[in-house]
Amino acid sequence: MQPTMRAVVFFAPGVFLAVLPVLFGERLWWVWAAAFGLFAVAIAFDAAFTPAGKSVQWDLELPGRLYMGKASAAKLTLKGAGLNAEVSADMSEHASPTGVIAVTDGAAELPLIPARRGELSIESLWIRYTGPLGLVRRTLALDVDEKRAVIPNVSRVRGQALMFSSRTERRVGTKVEKFLGQGSEFEALREYLPGMDIRSIDWKASARHRALLSREFRAERNHAVVIAVDTGYRMSEPIGEGEARIPRLDHALQAGLEMSWVGLKQGDRVGLFSFGTRPGKFVRPRSGVRTFDALLSATTDLEYGADETNYTLGLTTLATRLTRRTLVVVLTDFADAIGAELLVENLGRLARKHLVVFVSLRDPLLGSVRAAAPETALDLERALVADELLQERELVLTKLKRSGVKCVDAPPRYIGTALINRYLQIIRREAV
Repeated sequence: MQPTMRAVVFFAPGVFLAVLPVLFGERLWWVWAAAFGLFAVAIAFDAAFTPAGKSVQWDLELPGRLYMGKASAAKLTLKGAGLNAEVSADMSEHASPTGVIAVTDGAAELPLIPARRGELSIESLWIRYTGPLGLVRRTLALDVDEKRAVIPNVSRVRGQALMFSSRTERRVGTKVEKFLGQGSEFEALREYLPGMDIRSIDWKASARHRALLSREFRAERNHAVVIAVDTGYRMSEPIGEGEARIPRLDHALQAGLEMSWVGLKQGDRVGLFSFGTRPGKFVRPRSGVRTFDALLSATTDLEYGADETNYTLGLTTLATRLTRRTLVVVLTDFADAIGAELLVENLGRLARKHLVVFVSLRDPLLGSVRAAAPETALDLERALVADELLQERELVLTKLKRSGVKCVDAPPRYIGTALINRYLQIIRREAV
């Protein structure tokens, strides 16, 4: 139990009253004695009627799942703590600090904004409340140890990916374009119109229906697709703009899940493979929208690596696990041309048997530094370094394209859309 600032303010006049007998006579001694007595009675009364820690009842309700970067709240209900109460929480490093939250009508909401995937835990609660006069306060420490899994933002994934999931449309940038009409898998019969390919006419069906009908085809389904995610130290670096600065790995997983959702809706079989210093998880390609939950569960447990990625071991292990030609989407990044030599070599080897799509996250900071008008010598030096890094990046991408690897290089904000467009382009051309 501690005195509050109100108690200090209430006690301060008593100090000046204690000086009165010295300045104006000893007969005024009772003034400061009465003041201190009144203060002692008020403190004793407030302490007596301040609820004890055992009488405080509380209940903490957390969401079932937490989505990275999406604000949510834990609801705290208090009973027996009086009217003036505040609460703060000790959380794991996966969440932003909550600060001190005021309790209103016996309830408070603790904001939860996960900054990383994994497991967010609320370790303890600190409840501070005062007596009816507000002169003393108690601080109650509660061991909570509540944990929740932090997963990629599924609502954003589905909201973005559903725009691509129609069987008759696909999205290119911000425009919608017809998707049917090419491919080798039969889709439907429709009335023949002038200008359509005469080779698409189904003469037997036309004879049965006594109308000229043509066949409509779609791209073949049931392709095998594997999302290969690099979990090395390079992917732990935050990248993006403003509040969207999250680790590269999470941007990559977000894009990979968006493409997975579209692929599953298209009828393909999608799997997952992670690799860093050693090969990680492997989820075999499966079809059906329910597979998305398995992919989501697998991405939740992926840890941020602290060591350099072993591309040779990781991609070689993946190649041995693939039994048929597969569309392999490799989500990784590199710093310079020298560090990317092993990456280029192993992706080229993998592309001899499989169709490989290399996905890299372009740091928007490099482009803004190069484009900014330098005002000092330091600004000029930074612009030159950024320009050199971007040139080396283009050199590596050129080498990959010559090796037969499809490349997707875009800022984090557009990486999901760019990857989905490339995937639909590949499926439409039946390149797998």
